[in-house]
This record gives sequence, structure tokens and C-alpha cells, in this order.
Amino acid sequence: MYDLHTHSVFSDGELIPAESARRAQAAGYCGIAITDHADASNLLWIIENQLKFKESFNRYNKNFKVIIGVELTHVLPEEINTLSEKARNYGADIILVHGETVVEPVLKNTNIAAIEAGVDILAHPGLVTDEEIKLAIKNNVYMELTTRKGHSYTNAYVYKKSLELGCKCVINNDFHSPGDYLSINLINNVLLGLGASDKEIQNILENNKNIFLKKLEKRNGKKN
Repeated sequence: MYDLHTHSVFSDGELIPAESARRAQAAGYCGIAITDHADASNLLWIIENQLKFKESFNRYNKNFKVIIGVELTHVLPEEINTLSEKARNYGADIILVHGETVVEPVLKNTNIAAIEAGVDILAHPGLVTDEEIKLAIKNNVYMELTTRKGHSYTNAYVYKKSLELGCKCVINNDFHSPGDYLSINLINNVLLGLGASDKEIQNILENNKNIFLKKLEKRNGKKN
């Protein structure tokens, strides 16, 4: 299992990156993406600090790796494209956008702006529309299924719509605190609870893995 959506003390998480990574590894994960909440005020600062950790950590760990990025959060839809481009230029491996979850006052048109910008993952997209999902397929944007309380309320809707229209999904914990890394067995049960078949579950977990390894290899390739 690779978790593509986690937070550290660089935003509103409780743990420094090293402890977050260690807890994920102890829970049986193979790697995580550290994706702290960002807007124009802290984008560069977050990525610079995450890169320092990633370089040191990955140098000494062979069986567990980290990639880094941001979750653009509550930013104006008009800012998303520019901020995502800046994040990649600053060295982010992966870009998420904090989607239109039903439990927060996220601005309307955030989902479509994120998809139009071609970010990697639309996090907890809420009551995502057919139009948004169809464009996500075209732009290779993944829909997130989440284990996080509140954001998970629309998981069944997101998965049903994505399955009907052919959009790829990932599952993430949206880790903030100790205990947020669900066991692999419990994640499997969460997906079973959405009505996913064994094959569909395997496909979702493979999506997580493929994104992680692609981003890791791409960044390593740039270094070389």
C-alpha cells in the first residue's frame, strides 16, 4: 500500500515527516507522499523543507520511500493552475487539490479548475459531476476515495460515478495524526464496503502503487 495523501507539521499534521514515515512503514506500507496543505503564502516553504527531508530519508532507506508535494487547499479556483505549475517548478513530485468535500465550504468550481489544471489527484471531491469526471478521464486526473472522517461521506457516490464513467480511483488516508494509517486489511474492507469487487480493489491499490513509483522514478531520473 502506498498512501498518496498525508500531512505533517509543515501544515496541520501532528508529526514531523520522519515519524509519519516510520509509522506508515510499521503499519505495512511501502511508501507515502507527504502533501501538506498549501496556498500562495507557504507553497515554496513547504516544498523546500519537504525536499530536505526526502533527500536525506530516501538516501538511507531501501525498502520504504517518500515522495513530496502539496494539497492546494481552499485557494481560489482561478489560482489553481498557476499554483500547481509553481509547485512542480519548485520540485513537487505530486499535486493534489482539496476538492469540494461536503463537510467544508470549498468554493464552487474548485473541482473543475483542478481537473482543468491537470493535477494528479482530486482529493475528496464530494458530489462530483459527470462533466467533471469525464474531463478527469481526459486529463488523467484520479478521483480520491478517502478513509478520513467527514470527507468519506461521499465515497460511495464518488466510486459509483467513477466506475460508471471509467475514471480511475485511488484510496488514501489523508493522514494527520497517529492512528490515521489504517491497516491494509481495514482499507480492503473499506473498499469492500463500497461494493468494490476483489478485482476492482486490486485495481485501485495498483493505481496508488503506479502513481507513486512513476513519480519516484521521474524525480530520480531528473536528478540523474
